[in-house]
Amino acid sequence: MIIPFHVTEMLRRVQRKFSTPDDKKRLQPRSDTHSPFRPVRSATRASVLRYWKRLAADVETQNALADEETLATAEKYSANIESFIGTVKMPIGLVGPLRINGVNASGDYAVPLATTEAALVASYARGALAASRAGGVSTAVLYEGVLRSPAFIFDGLYQAGQFVDWVVTNIDALKAAAEATTRYGKLVSLEPMIDNNIVFLLCRYTTGDAAGQNMVTIATHALCEHAAAHCPVAIKKWYVEGNFSGDKKASSLGTLTGRGRKVSASVTLPADVVESVLKTNVREMLDYGRVANLGSLLSGQLGAQAHYANGLAALYIATGQDAACVAESAVGFTRMESRGDDLFCSVTMPNILVGSIGGGTGLPSQSASLRVMGLDGPGNGAALAEVAAALCLCGEISIVAAMSAGHFTNAHEKLARRRGA
Repeated sequence: MIIPFHVTEMLRRVQRKFSTPDDKKRLQPRSDTHSPFRPVRSATRASVLRYWKRLAADVETQNALADEETLATAEKYSANIESFIGTVKMPIGLVGPLRINGVNASGDYAVPLATTEAALVASYARGALAASRAGGVSTAVLYEGVLRSPAFIFDGLYQAGQFVDWVVTNIDALKAAAEATTRYGKLVSLEPMIDNNIVFLLCRYTTGDAAGQNMVTIATHALCEHAAAHCPVAIKKWYVEGNFSGDKKASSLGTLTGRGRKVSASVTLPADVVESVLKTNVREMLDYGRVANLGSLLSGQLGAQAHYANGLAALYIATGQDAACVAESAVGFTRMESRGDDLFCSVTMPNILVGSIGGGTGLPSQSASLRVMGLDGPGNGAALAEVAAALCLCGEISIVAAMSAGHFTNAHEKLARRRGA
């Protein structure tokens, strides 16, 4: 058996760092005084300054995170974070206007992306230009439903089966208990899954224009309390989430059934647009696409796509979405096929979790980004999901074109490493 070089090299580095008895003590538990920061829920100018006083940081560091505008508006952040000390300023770039001809999103959208990765905005902008020159992206929300999967523990398989039988005959009461906690959430399906003495209830909700993560948690908790109080079968223990729903994780369940909004987006690029905007041709893009799909298959990807996470992360951060949801949202399938001389491109994404209300969408910069798109406030959740899918399609088009033409490395050297040289 051959031990890889990087393993032996890492072991040598560790040995060099722990060459004396005093070095080895660094890994031992310490008993000296530890004074944790006291959590603060309601942010104020005074609470922010108290943290900075203890940090004893230099003025430049403090002002970079706690500038005067942030201090003056500290209270606005109280519902979104604890132990607030300031804000991070990220650069935001614009993509578009991206033309979308969708069931919910219809028009030309200026899409703000917050990122520190040079070349990202330029790449998505190029894909958006190609799609818009082709007449725009067609989009549709195919279905929606945010999942929560409570788990119930019983003495054995027989009791678990009895519980499922009770659930089936009491769905209306469980639905009423869940929906009593929210004005907008609706329990649209309830599916039990038995693993011997443990039952998972897959609860799917529509959540209006909100992403709805907290909404479905609170509703499911009420459902579980109702079950515990009224079910004649003894429940040994229950948990509001049994880690079956795929919350903030890429999962096979989410790939098949969706979590959030499932959106499909497509555009047919004329050959002349591929050549003039993307600087490649249809045949080269299809050739590379076949190789990329094989790589997806061999590496065991959930789905098959190039880089949804890039666009989603930048859009989520800019618009106040839960950025951790990129873990599940960045799952889906990219297709590219010839249509005569032209190129058909599509993405289908089953787990887009976005909202135009709730969460971080009401914060100053984030609400401004939504206003730039014209998608702030009630009535815009589905449209925002379609914009997200259309954006990802543009990113797929651009990166496949760059790879097929051999421009990918040069673009990153030009826009990132050698900028300003």
